[in-house]
Amino acid sequence: MTATRFRHSRLMIAVLPDEASAIQAYRLLQQYGISPENLAVVGEGYSPPEHVGLVDPIQLAWKRASSLALIAGVLGTGIGAFFPATLTDNLTWGPVPSWVVTAIAIGIMGSFTGAVLGAISGFLWEGSTAAVYRSRLRRGQYLLMLEGPEELVRRGRDILSQYSVRRRSDD
Repeated sequence: MTATRFRHSRLMIAVLPDEASAIQAYRLLQQYGISPENLAVVGEGYSPPEHVGLVDPIQLAWKRASSLALIAGVLGTGIGAFFPATLTDNLTWGPVPSWVVTAIAIGIMGSFTGAVLGAISGFLWEGSTAAVYRSRLRRGQYLLMLEGPEELVRRGRDILSQYSVRRRSDD
């Protein structure tokens, strides 16, 4: 299973308490005909979180902040240069034209605002899910990931839920 997902692909993540449970669930899904190509075990000794797309939240926030800072800075500079040049007749302000100063100031403010909004969106929206799963991995738990068409993921979820209900009733 790779970090890239196809457009119509679905993903199921089961959190399991230990390695034995993860391997047992993996084998159970294989017994029911689910291909190993659609499965991945994530945890100590198995696939690393980065390999299956669970990016570090700090890295994600930094990447989002830098891209939004660049976009907002360029847009801010463009807007800052365009509007003063079109709205005023007096475009000089000492040795430097006022529209240049305005463009630079709005570009800097736009970059800063973009960086802050990018970092917040990286942490709160995209990074929060990865942070939850990475926290589980740090506690020694394992993830069993099933990726594929919706029918396959639904079937895998049903198999694992029947297994867990049956297992609890046996205890």
